[in-house]
Amino acid sequence: MKVLGIDLGGTNIAMAIVNENGEILARNKVETKVHEGFARVVERMSDAAIELIEKVNGVSKIGIGSPGSIDHENGIVRFSPNFPGWINVPLAEEIEKRTKVNVSLENDANAFVMGEKWFGKAKGYTDIIGITLGTGVGGGVITGGKLLRGHDGIGAELGHIIVDPNGYPCGCGNHGCLETMASATGISRLAKEWKERYPESTIKNFSAKEVMDAARMGDQLGVKVLEIVSQSLGTALGSLIHIFNPQIIVIGGGVSRAGDILLSNVKKYTRENVMRSFWNTYEIVLSDLVDDAGIFGAASIGFEEIES
Repeated sequence: MKVLGIDLGGTNIAMAIVNENGEILARNKVETKVHEGFARVVERMSDAAIELIEKVNGVSKIGIGSPGSIDHENGIVRFSPNFPGWINVPLAEEIEKRTKVNVSLENDANAFVMGEKWFGKAKGYTDIIGITLGTGVGGGVITGGKLLRGHDGIGAELGHIIVDPNGYPCGCGNHGCLETMASATGISRLAKEWKERYPESTIKNFSAKEVMDAARMGDQLGVKVLEIVSQSLGTALGSLIHIFNPQIIVIGGGVSRAGDILLSNVKKYTRENVMRSFWNTYEIVLSDLVDDAGIFGAASIGFEEIES
């Protein structure tokens, strides 16, 4: 089996043909250029996809991971804040029309957890939580081997679990969502706000990477921010463990590159937030698909459809 996985991002569209063994056979990448409108994005995506399909014979499915609220059943992007004007656009239908290959469309965070099930740390597990820490915080849940979408297909917005009701305002309209505390954007804001308390800190640019690197070196501002982020994640994961009783939680996204310093702290604070009966029922790991997680996630949606 060969599936073309397409990771639709706000800046770039990355894609690759993947086989069932997780081998990438060919890849391509084009700029999204959202400002040019839906039709031009579809045209660029389709041209790049056709180029790969003609290069590698036997592609039986296309899977697309897209940000936003997705109608998986009908292949429609209902709404995506990163794509102005994309309201109820028939993305799957348009790509299918041009490529002549059947298309499955899924929310990118749902695709992430599916990618972990098929090709990543969660392979062989049936009850999985995936968390992506990037510009925002996304998530997906697999329970009993099946992706949890909810009644309208837009469930499992794990980044909008409220960890502090009196916390920072979130883009979703609430206050204190996990996204405000554990995203790359949130980490940068926290470091800027605490900077005055730690004038000796070497942090200058306030990127999430710089903050996490500083924490690893013992910089007190970095350590403080890491503690806040880890406590927030531990609070959220504690609730998710109580609700879903997962075997494994996989953390991905750019912030996960912080590595063991993040993982060890998240494990500590998560344990503090779960009942004794849940101790040792789960494991928390970092994704090793980070750079190609979007592609493998999108491809996995295609493989799942083929197998179902």
